[in-house]
Amino acid sequence: MYETTTLKEKYVLMLKMIVPILVTQVAIYLISFFDILMSSRYGTTDLAGVSIGASIWMPVYTGLSGILLAITPIVAQLVGAKKQMDAKKAVQQGIYVALLLAAIIFILLLLSIDWMLGNMQLEASVHKIAEAYIYAMCAGLVPLFLFFVLRCFIDALGKTRVTMIITLLTTPINIFLNYIFIFGKFGAPELGGIGAGVATAISYWLIFFFTVWIVAKRVPFDSFRIFKDWPKLEWLRWKEILLIGVPIGLSLFAETSIFSAVTMMMSSFSTEIIAAHQIAMNFTSLLYMVPLSISMGVTILVGFEVGAGRMHGAKVYSYLCVGTAVIFSFLSALILFMLREPIANIYSSDVVVLEYAVQFLVFAAIFQLSDAIQAPVQGALRGYKDVTITFIMAIISYWVIGLPVGYMLATYTDFGPFGYWIGLVTGLSAGAITLSIRLLLVQRKYKIA
Repeated sequence: MYETTTLKEKYVLMLKMIVPILVTQVAIYLISFFDILMSSRYGTTDLAGVSIGASIWMPVYTGLSGILLAITPIVAQLVGAKKQMDAKKAVQQGIYVALLLAAIIFILLLLSIDWMLGNMQLEASVHKIAEAYIYAMCAGLVPLFLFFVLRCFIDALGKTRVTMIITLLTTPINIFLNYIFIFGKFGAPELGGIGAGVATAISYWLIFFFTVWIVAKRVPFDSFRIFKDWPKLEWLRWKEILLIGVPIGLSLFAETSIFSAVTMMMSSFSTEIIAAHQIAMNFTSLLYMVPLSISMGVTILVGFEVGAGRMHGAKVYSYLCVGTAVIFSFLSALILFMLREPIANIYSSDVVVLEYAVQFLVFAAIFQLSDAIQAPVQGALRGYKDVTITFIMAIISYWVIGLPVGYMLATYTDFGPFGYWIGLVTGLSAGAITLSIRLLLVQRKYKIA
């Protein structure tokens, strides 16, 4: 990280920061992407089971791991203020928090997953695959959360290319392991969709060990000596992490869980509709990696500028990142609308599944602009450590507005399953508007208008 003066320098630094994050996010997402894709090739039942399992796993994981995102603005501001020793302590305490969160998720999922699936009116075969998939994923919880903390540390130093390289090396391994365990190759058991969970858990352990080696041995991370001189639990640092992280985690949970809630509420429809919905959601999530990566990058950039006392620079980075995301949203909407049939055909050859998937992709194209605004705006607010009001706005937008609208339309009108997608468009649009207003108010508060 370094100080910039001109608009061109800022844009170049932004791209240097965001492009590796994008590659990293796409590589990480491809793990889930190929879980869905390769399971769909094994069978429609396996696709539905993995889809339901992922719809439960993702919001729980995203919400609680989102708490650890507090490490990024904390470390970025400390590094910007040249307080390296405090940054080290923040990361170490973050590792303690990660272990606790992993244990909480592990216990909660083991105790509740059968009950959750039992209340979804699933076919018995789909229930079995979803449950076993989640159990397999739980084996990778601890390394996944620890990797998340170390990644936040690496990215906060501006070394986003490092995590890009780590994930690029790991993703092909996951795809190969999927091939082995889903289809029973090279003497491995043929597990179908369940094999995707086994492969992913193994991949999480590999990516964690590689990251530990990088942080311990490579410049500039080794100078922080993260794995040396372990401190006792410091409740003040835990308090800072949790005060920032819990609202972030809850905001992410509110956003991701609405998609999962829609998937679970669609369980009352046929297996083909569930599969088609997941196809549209899976590809849309791939495109979402761009605004999400911009969001993560702007958190680092704004946090660094705020830590150094350069409030005008923080404001400029905010606008640059939002503007870039909006431009991309028009491209992604065009891709979804013009290529919706070829996209659907990538996943399935089932005529009924394809018919619904093509229609769901039209709705996905509509909410691209809202997604492109709300994600980087949230990232900028995290850079300012403004997270509590953001969480409240997310809850209202997605759960008080979006989901009820979707339920009403799906239940009491002829829209059927498409009503839920109209609800998603409504909720994301409300979030984009309210969060943008909040960013303007925060910037005015910092007197950088």
